[in-house]
Amino acid sequence: MPKVHLLDYVAGNVRSLVNAIEKCGYEVEWVRSPEQVANAESLILPGVGHFGHCLSQLAAAGYVPALRAHIESGKPFMGICVGLQAIWSSSAEDPECAGLGVIPGTLDHFDNTTKSVPHIGWNNASCPANPTLYGMRPDSKYYYVHSYKYPYKKGELESLGWSVATATYGGETFVGAVAKGNVLATQFHPEKSGVAGLRVLRAFLDGSGAKELAANPPQTTINGAGTDELVASKGLTRRVIACLDVRANDQGDLVVTKGDQYDVREKSEGNAVRNLGKPVEMAKQYYEQGADEVTFLNITSFRDCPIADLPMLEILRRTSETVFVPLTIGGGIRDTVDVDGTKISALEIATMYFKSGADKVSIGSDAVIAAEEYYSSGKTLFGNTAIEQISKAYGNQAVVVSVDPKRVYVPRPDVTRHATVKTQFPGPKGEEYCWYACTIKGGRETRDMDVVELTQAVEAMGAGEILLNSIDKDGTNSGFNLELIAQVKEAVRIPVIASSGAGNPGHFQEVFEKTTTDAALGAGMFHRGEYTVQQVKDFLGDKGLVVRQFDGDF
Repeated sequence: MPKVHLLDYVAGNVRSLVNAIEKCGYEVEWVRSPEQVANAESLILPGVGHFGHCLSQLAAAGYVPALRAHIESGKPFMGICVGLQAIWSSSAEDPECAGLGVIPGTLDHFDNTTKSVPHIGWNNASCPANPTLYGMRPDSKYYYVHSYKYPYKKGELESLGWSVATATYGGETFVGAVAKGNVLATQFHPEKSGVAGLRVLRAFLDGSGAKELAANPPQTTINGAGTDELVASKGLTRRVIACLDVRANDQGDLVVTKGDQYDVREKSEGNAVRNLGKPVEMAKQYYEQGADEVTFLNITSFRDCPIADLPMLEILRRTSETVFVPLTIGGGIRDTVDVDGTKISALEIATMYFKSGADKVSIGSDAVIAAEEYYSSGKTLFGNTAIEQISKAYGNQAVVVSVDPKRVYVPRPDVTRHATVKTQFPGPKGEEYCWYACTIKGGRETRDMDVVELTQAVEAMGAGEILLNSIDKDGTNSGFNLELIAQVKEAVRIPVIASSGAGNPGHFQEVFEKTTTDAALGAGMFHRGEYTVQQVKDFLGDKGLVVRQFDGDF
């Protein structure tokens, strides 16, 4: 089996990249010292997270001169995500830290005044001058997750000999990929972009992309039109996420379950844990139906299990071998003590999940406790919370906060200090207002904190996304909690995933058309076989909403 070399440093989920490379028929050989770079024929620099963290890690380990030498030698080189950003001179994310300088220029931050940042989801990589650049197709979508980008300027990079694929988000057109000679770099994650991404990886690995590029040099204009005028306008798709609640049943087997307002036990005699299927098999099924992401929520504590042997680690390893879209894992990501008394930080647990195949981690109850401390200290950040630790190392896009609020009715807004909404669902005494109280411990304990306070606090700590559940809507199949979603979207600038209440495809259409949510999540309706992910996406497409379509077989 032919080999490709992968640089080993703290880069988030490299397990998925390894699996994708192996899916393409290649074997990974790790580069763990600068000296080994010289022996690499094809080299990939993966990256997730902070520009400064990535480049400082590379510089401290002595990799920078070796990487520059590899690129200058003409050997194949690929950078992914921060690996793309690294080839520029600098980034506004860390102005004091120098990039590799392969391309002159500075990356800047997305404008978040009118849209959510980070830019998370499926978008174009459009190169009108070369529509088949490294297997990229104009009608395909690729998975992006980033806050900083290089703004596309017509003809600028082309005049330096670079072929450029672009995407547009909220009116900002940016570089999605660049290629020149032996170099390919993608802002998107090919290993998380389904079949479309696997095609890009294969074109790099087998050399066909570079060969085709040599036969089609970059152009600054096409038929008289500037390339920036030809960028696909549809942009970011509506994300449809499949969520699997995983826990041990009474026999000790891991199963996918689903609760009714968080109660996962059957109402029949025996009161057994509701068993809807096996996690790995169901995740693969949803991927093949077109799910844009898959989320595992671990609702079993596994307190008596050594951390290194957590059952969810094995589920992630097996799932990431066949599922090439983003995987999120939630549950148990906190500072803890192992069964042998060893103290283990939340960052160490998150790192184990990332190494096993997760792309994001979801933090729940601990985020509420951290937010309470944040406010009690006068909104001071000390850097010691799980959110801060993980986002500093892997970037805020790697941290999701799962919020479990429920309605508390009040007769008037002035009777509570909390942020209220005028509800369409009056209370038992006809109350027209409510506030959404945050809960912990699977909804069993209510705290004196509203959802606006919590989401604004975790955004300040470095969370990159909110998974917004609703205890009132959970298991009802009556549609998403639109008033709750609208309140949270107005309160924060990071992306929000709508969760709880989906019962049919029309509920997804409703939440996308009536709120500005960034994604919507389904669970029970998929698990019970009432609707497939593909049926939801086909329905949305028929209604004129932009969704990622099936991209064929690899």
